[in-house]
Amino acid sequence: MNASTVLVTGGSGFLGGALLRTLASQKEYSLRTALRRDCKSLPASVRAFNVPGLTPTVDWQAALVDVDVVVHAAARVHVMDEQSGDPLTEFRLINVEGTLNLARQAVKAKVRRFIYISSIKVNGESTVPGRAFTADDPFSPVDPYGISKCEAEEALRQLVSSTSMELVIIRPVLVYGPGVKANFLSMIRWLDRGVPLPFGAIVNKRSLVSLDNLIDLILTCFSHPAAANQTFLASDGEDVSTTELLMKIGRALNKPARLLPFPVAFMRLGAKLLGREAIAQRLFGSLQVDISKNLRLLGWVPPMSLDQGLNATVQAYLESQK
Repeated sequence: MNASTVLVTGGSGFLGGALLRTLASQKEYSLRTALRRDCKSLPASVRAFNVPGLTPTVDWQAALVDVDVVVHAAARVHVMDEQSGDPLTEFRLINVEGTLNLARQAVKAKVRRFIYISSIKVNGESTVPGRAFTADDPFSPVDPYGISKCEAEEALRQLVSSTSMELVIIRPVLVYGPGVKANFLSMIRWLDRGVPLPFGAIVNKRSLVSLDNLIDLILTCFSHPAAANQTFLASDGEDVSTTELLMKIGRALNKPARLLPFPVAFMRLGAKLLGREAIAQRLFGSLQVDISKNLRLLGWVPPMSLDQGLNATVQAYLESQK
């Protein structure tokens, strides 16, 4: 049997790169990726196509020849130092128009299945404890990134409704794993250095997803017949408070988490005065997802526990420090 040909966009990114490495190790796929610049960490078996960014004018024809599955992981994500006076327009240009351009050409190339990596931000920014988001809840995006991902989802559904190409949408929560950057890496560093943190009395609940679990769900969606034209949320299936998460990371580091029980109300007020309300929401607010649809339709359960995922993440961090 001929190997399936898979195109992964964003192959130099955190998710895209890990997905390509996993697929390359299985030797069951002919692999392609699209990159803006050369990436030395790509597996040797991956054929790379250079593209000038995810713009609405990119010609994807060569990259899409004989492709069976597209995994669209590339996107314009949160920009820490946003320079644009109109961020929503910039997000729409890449995440909506750029995505639709790729999808239209995928239809013409007779791609069988288009897997779109969206975001839980399509559902919203927070949940009431005990009331988790589901994949079929009404949309409630707040920021420009979430709005653009929501609009891309809707446009993709409309596009494929009159074609034979199947669409699968996956909305991950916060993704962590070996090589994680940004705030998650900062937390590991703080705990590794023994920095006292004022996060010892937080009673929120948040869902996370390990890189391995997300990749396993994506692979399940490559060919499972029940995945066609469905939306799935991605998490580890275990929800923790920020305090519990920090304690688990501390245990993985084999170091005590030095957490001080500062009142959350005071920290929220301080964050508001400093214009850091979004950060406060991530630290102190709840965001839970219900992944029971994944089990019901796909028979999928996360193969890796939260503790296993955190241990793998921390071990990779420790190796990087040697």
